[in-house]
Parts: sequence; structure tokens; C-alpha cells
Amino acid sequence: MDRLILLRHGKAEPDSESGEDFDRRLAPRGVQESAEMGARLADMGFLPQVALVSPAARAKATWESAQAAFPNAETRFLDHLYHADSETIRRAAEAAGASVATVMMVGHNPGMQELTIRLLQEGAAPSSLIAKAQRNFPTAAAAVFLFDANGRPQFDGLFYPDR
Repeated sequence: MDRLILLRHGKAEPDSESGEDFDRRLAPRGVQESAEMGARLADMGFLPQVALVSPAARAKATWESAQAAFPNAETRFLDHLYHADSETIRRAAEAAGASVATVMMVGHNPGMQELTIRLLQEGAAPSSLIAKAQRNFPTAAAAVFLFDANGRPQFDGLFYPDR
């Protein structure tokens, strides 16, 4: 894996019809911000070959909204990404990255934010950037990292939706 894109799901409705967290759908703002973030990342040349997506309704809808910007990306819904911790997310990305250059993960906090912070720290990012990610990793936010031949991360972008 040369590049990892972490995309937190878009703004979701507070409740689902079923009452289950898993079934919460995106709010209209979440649909819009997810599509805009996808377009923004694609415009910068961040094009995944594969997207690993939590099967939760809000993560699926985030990917569906962003996917138009990535027409050539393969989609894989992975049950274990629903509310996955940072290490689970990282292991899934590394496994997929064994066969493709750029992997996108679409999932949930706190795992997405925790992995962003960990990779920023490992890559010796400026403390101000680490502090920004610690303070806030909002819905539809994205973090992008490059990896060297030894698997060390380097910060390549932290993007928040325009609000």
C-alpha cells in the first residue's frame, strides 16, 4: 500500500426507524458533504483502487455518495469495520494494500480518528496538526497518508468538509 485514505462517514440521522444504530441513515447534509469530499479527494488525485466500507447504513451511504468520484474503485463491505477500533481498521487496510497501491477506508469514530492521530504521530507530523486531529475529526472528514517501502506513514492531507 502506497497511500491510505481514511474517510469518516457523513452526518447521520440521530435515530433509525428500527431504533438500531447500525440502521441510521445519512442526513441530507451527510449526503452532500460525502459527495463533496469524494469530489475534492478525486480532484487532488487521491484515487483508491479499493474501498473497504463498514456495512452500517450511514457508511454505505457515504460511500455511495462519494463513489461517483471514484468510478474505478472496487468496493468491499466488511462486517468487522462496523465500529472497528484503530488497529482493526489498520490491519484491514494493510491486508488490502498488499495487492493495490491506494486503499480507502469508510468507517466510524472513534476508530477513524484514533488511527488518524496514530499515523500522524508515527509520521512525525507537526504537533499543531496532531492537536487539530485530536480536537476534531468531524463527519465526512478525510485523512490521507503515504507509506514508504518500510511501511512508515507520512501525512499527505487532512480535509474537513466545508460547513
